[in-house]
Amino acid sequence: LIHNMYRLMLKKYPGCEIISAKNGKEAMDILAVEEGVDLILLDINMPVMNGIQFLETTKEEGRYTHIPIIIISTEGKEEDTLRGLSLGARGYIVKPFKSIVLHNLIESIFKKESASMG
Repeated sequence: LIHNMYRLMLKKYPGCEIISAKNGKEAMDILAVEEGVDLILLDINMPVMNGIQFLETTKEEGRYTHIPIIIISTEGKEEDTLRGLSLGARGYIVKPFKSIVLHNLIESIFKKESASMG
């Protein structure tokens, strides 16, 4: 259900291909074979490998640090959000949220990315 909600929210971006993972381990497996991942929406609360463990793994490996990550956290979990930001996430959103909040954060991240490259 959550993945379908994100698909609807991201319809604003034509040509956007969404790849879903049920947990951090599955996401790591997908990243190992998928080329051109431009953004990761990362829920902190996942089974097998949670969002913090995923961020720790990506930081440790260093191969995916160029991909912007937005943390999606539950209200009242500020310590997880702060830990995630310290591990390299570029922003966060607290559930529940409106699509405009996600769109604004995505656009802000990519404006910063393009400004630092150019």
